[in-house]
Amino acid sequence: MWLYNLGISLYTGGIRLAASWHGKARLWSEGRRNLFARMEAAIRPSDRIVWVHAASLGEFEQARPIIERLRAEHPEYRILLTFFSPSGYEIRKKYEGADYVFYLPADTPSNARRFLDIVRPEIAIFIKYEFWINLLAELRRRKVRSYIVSAIFRRNSVFFRPYGAMWRQALETFDTLFVQNDESKRLLSEIGFDNVVVAGDTRFDRVAQIAAAAQRVETIERFRGESRLFVAGSTWGPDEEILLPLVNANPEVKFVIAPHEMDEGRIARLLRETKGGAVRYTQCDAATRFDDVQVLVLDTMGMLSSVYGSATWAYIGGGFGVGIHNTLEAATFGLPIAFGPNYAKFKEARDMVSLGCAVSVRTADELAAWFTPLRDDEGALRRASRTAKDYTARNQGATGIILRSIFNS
Repeated sequence: MWLYNLGISLYTGGIRLAASWHGKARLWSEGRRNLFARMEAAIRPSDRIVWVHAASLGEFEQARPIIERLRAEHPEYRILLTFFSPSGYEIRKKYEGADYVFYLPADTPSNARRFLDIVRPEIAIFIKYEFWINLLAELRRRKVRSYIVSAIFRRNSVFFRPYGAMWRQALETFDTLFVQNDESKRLLSEIGFDNVVVAGDTRFDRVAQIAAAAQRVETIERFRGESRLFVAGSTWGPDEEILLPLVNANPEVKFVIAPHEMDEGRIARLLRETKGGAVRYTQCDAATRFDDVQVLVLDTMGMLSSVYGSATWAYIGGGFGVGIHNTLEAATFGLPIAFGPNYAKFKEARDMVSLGCAVSVRTADELAAWFTPLRDDEGALRRASRTAKDYTARNQGATGIILRSIFNS
């Protein structure tokens, strides 16, 4: 335990040191300044709190259907949402579905005690991967009803190692572990946990909400016109490297490319190297004509999920880095999907590859080999589209399973 606490102290000190030159480190550090005073000023002693913790933006999307259904069905509770990462907090700090949104304090024993003294949660819900040893120990000591949802466990994780006793003890905090798959349940049973429910992944419920509420974007519709649209979402440099040849080989197809980060050099390259013409979304208005524009660079945040609704095919970025981004937002609209090689950590990606509605590619030639039949064969396109949509539909329902279990227990 002392080694864990030392690691937390060193990490926190390193973040504060890096804050002078690193933007995310600065946000991480400044966002926690006077945190407890701000929490004490906001949270009333009479509040009945359900605390939901999400590491970052992706986990927030898994938390969101739980939060919104909880608010609708249990208005007696106030909802506290916390984030570890600036990429989650800074985007969702004004999220109206929660009553309070704060950063999570660094996981020291004293911070854990003070945080829970202020919050006094009746229920704590952790999303997917967050295992903070001191906070979980303090929740156990106070006998707070605690749950982890949309979790997934793998054989090589620390819980199943000979030296993982501290982490196995942390799992004892949870009244129920809601996992995504049978394999996770089997692994947990091997180390003595039988309080496990295979509920699935709440992201399927979230993308269903997105699809139901999606509004067509007028600029995107005008850009597409009578053509078919290929959307490449959350792309990085290596993704764009294999996408550009596909763009230039298919002048009759319109492309929206949405970079994961607004790197001006990469955007400039897309604009420069697209033979059919390219324009930035933020430079378009109602008078913009798209007759000689093949690529629209989506250089703004928050629109991608709606743009998928106008598309015929999708490419999801990140697969040449640490892992692909959200494939389900595209799949729920029935889009065949391609992505880079690093997808093994994502159950839904593995599922869709095995079903034939998604493919992993490493080169521009492999991307073209996947795309060409789906461009030319309407039957193949319809089959892949139907498979993707059916997959997302039949995996919905995790939110209901989780909340019924929590509130009927």
